[in-house]
Amino acid sequence: MDEEYDVIVLGTGLTECILSGIMSVNGKKVLHMDRNPYYGGESSSITPLEELYKRFTLPDSPPESMGRGRDWNVDLIPKFLMANGQLVKMLLYTEVTRYLDFKVVEGSFVYKGGKIYKVPSTETEALASNLMGMFEKRRFRKFLVFVANFDENDPKTFEGVDPKTTTMRDVYKKFDLGQDVIDFTGHALALYRTDDYLDVPCLDTINRIKLYSESLARYGKSPYLYPLYGLGELPQGFARLSAIYGGTYMLNKPVDEIVMEDGHVVGVKSEGEVARCKQLICDPSYIPDRVRKAGQVIRVICILSHPIKNTNDANSCQIIIPQNQVNRNSDIYVCMISYAHNVAAQGKYIAIVSTTVETSEPEAEIEPALELLEPIDQKFVAISDLYEPTDDGTESQIFASSSYDATTHFETTCNDIKDIYKRTTGSDFDFENMKRKQNDVFGEDEQ
Repeated sequence: MDEEYDVIVLGTGLTECILSGIMSVNGKKVLHMDRNPYYGGESSSITPLEELYKRFTLPDSPPESMGRGRDWNVDLIPKFLMANGQLVKMLLYTEVTRYLDFKVVEGSFVYKGGKIYKVPSTETEALASNLMGMFEKRRFRKFLVFVANFDENDPKTFEGVDPKTTTMRDVYKKFDLGQDVIDFTGHALALYRTDDYLDVPCLDTINRIKLYSESLARYGKSPYLYPLYGLGELPQGFARLSAIYGGTYMLNKPVDEIVMEDGHVVGVKSEGEVARCKQLICDPSYIPDRVRKAGQVIRVICILSHPIKNTNDANSCQIIIPQNQVNRNSDIYVCMISYAHNVAAQGKYIAIVSTTVETSEPEAEIEPALELLEPIDQKFVAISDLYEPTDDGTESQIFASSSYDATTHFETTCNDIKDIYKRTTGSDFDFENMKRKQNDVFGEDEQ
């Protein structure tokens, strides 16, 4: 432990594990510690089921009907991967994919007027959807064609829209789209949590809808992927990557003190020993005095014995409840997975509802989502504070990640990873840099 490292990473959440993996691949000497005896920090998967009951301090243990406790891997933070998104690129480039198996999520749904509908995202689906009337369909189809052909480097594709100045509200007006269509486009295709995006230039929204369509085109059923055995597999995959490149891992290691000299970090003290470092990356829980609270998220894990109604008995799906539909400022999300992903006992389903807390009664806020899931065998309610760093770490060389938000995909997490990478290295994150060297030593023999 008494050694000098380039970077010490505290916490084994996904953000921290990806960064320690990339730093190791880039030739940095990394020490990675976690005060917990397990990987994943906030973003771990809990197994066996008994452990989940304990964690949420439920008085009973799971009933017999829940099957074997060891068959369960329950994510504390529900997220899916966009098939064409940044996290998949990171997994492919670093070849962490060799440690994981993925399944396509079977459907993406949106809530309107108390019912759920499949999200149409291709022209054919748009024309068949009963989310909108016939004339609306034609206008929406035109809009989708415009987005698909849009190329920010080719003004011929702009059709009078300036990607840097035209707001998204004006683009919707141009295609004469009604409020319901705007709701599901902004929230179920572009995946915004609030309506703030309407009054900023439209380029980001157009790119988000493109990402959704391209991700969908990869596999057809939905744009989302999910790893077998749960999301806890992801941080562990990157931890293995880091270890192959000489990174040192220590679980169950309490952090007594972050050692500072002249205003910048020089090491971490644990159990009487000091490991020295030039930079420190950590999750907010390790440096409470350098982060500020930026809101709360409520997440409710629900165990069901049936698929969700009106989803064609899908064994996995996402449902987005746009904020306008339930008079809120931010969307409510439902992520559902099941025994098909080796995360639950045979015939059981796990649906996780999440949203940004807006009132003093968070459980009442998610009622519309819980109604879609009835009957629920067991609920586990968690209300978590969201933290973000108070400074960019330039002076202290301490770089904190932000808490995981209520969204059900990893794009915002990847943006945080790229941001921390830039602050620690001074250069932009480049996927090409993550490619393993051709003559790499893998941790296992090639078959």
